[in-house]
Amino acid sequence: MAEIAANAVKELRDRTGSGMMDCKAALAETGGNVEKAIDYLREKGLARAAKKAARTASDGRVFHYVHNNFKVGALVELNSETDFVAKTDEFNELGHEIAMHITAANPLYLKPEDVPAEDLEREKAIYRQQLIDEGKPANRIDQIMEGKVRKFYESTCLLEQAYIRDPDRKIQDLVVELIAKLGENIVIRRFARFMVGE
Repeated sequence: MAEIAANAVKELRDRTGSGMMDCKAALAETGGNVEKAIDYLREKGLARAAKKAARTASDGRVFHYVHNNFKVGALVELNSETDFVAKTDEFNELGHEIAMHITAANPLYLKPEDVPAEDLEREKAIYRQQLIDEGKPANRIDQIMEGKVRKFYESTCLLEQAYIRDPDRKIQDLVVELIAKLGENIVIRRFARFMVGE
């Protein structure tokens, strides 16, 4: 096995927050390439995060954000498996960011499964009529509808929304990345958004 430079291990640790042995293993696996090692660690972490998702997260905190005009704000319950994780800076930063995102992006539901069937059917009926009115071929309507329903979820479901600070990542990605980093299941349990006059 090639010798792994200590400065490469340090850089990888600083950039990912991963343990020294994990960093050494990732660098060994990727021939000392730090960028590839970051991807390697993310893939491994995301795989571990998927396994942790089945574990019960019954601890945590409630976070709030109120916009500086005091006219709109949000509350969000973010759960972890232990109080220890709920007290970490990373967990608290995620809770604050999600509350701020909710205030700005106004999601209606937490996840696609939470959309009431009647709401989804109403949206589909509107999309279908629009496509018919636009003269789309009948054999393509169902395929186009799939894309429109996906866009509906991405605009109305918190976990599917693009993060306001980084549109290349969904809110779900932020949660999964923190699960991978902290080693515990983390769940957005519920949220509420308040706007004066609504």
